[in-house]
Amino acid sequence: MDIAAQLMAEHSKRNTELIVNYIGSDPKLFAELVSVFSKGDYRLTQRASWPLSVVVEQHPKLAQKHIHFICTLLDAKMHVAIKRNVLRLLQYIDLPEEEMGPMADRCIKYIHDLHEPVAVKAFAMTVLYRICEKEPELKNEVIPLLEDLLPFGSAGIISRSKRVLAQLAKLP
Repeated sequence: MDIAAQLMAEHSKRNTELIVNYIGSDPKLFAELVSVFSKGDYRLTQRASWPLSVVVEQHPKLAQKHIHFICTLLDAKMHVAIKRNVLRLLQYIDLPEEEMGPMADRCIKYIHDLHEPVAVKAFAMTVLYRICEKEPELKNEVIPLLEDLLPFGSAGIISRSKRVLAQLAKLP
């Protein structure tokens, strides 16, 4: 399968599932998808972000070689769909220590930003929680941040905040 051509053929859940099933747990095919994602034009990158996030959800170890690249994507100006899917996939991987600080800063910025969509904020909360699992002292900064969202947040923000706050309360 020509992944780029398949992505451009149709943007749908069915096509995403077709690509995800084709890639499976094959590291070479995953690397090809990452290459399409990184070198494609705006629309191709946007379309590749969805199957990329689904593959990582199913096979998180495939992302290990590409974590630095994936994390640095969030520093570039991008369509919100790409940002959403990158944050979505980051929920499923173990960030290396050198990426945790910069990623925590990015996630805190997204949560504070009034213009970020609910999904971006929700995924950022989960990524922050995953970082707090390894760096428990960070929870002292994250807990007040999430508590401040509760009175003003949408249903999705309130739900995710409460869930993450409950998980944070269980950390040492």
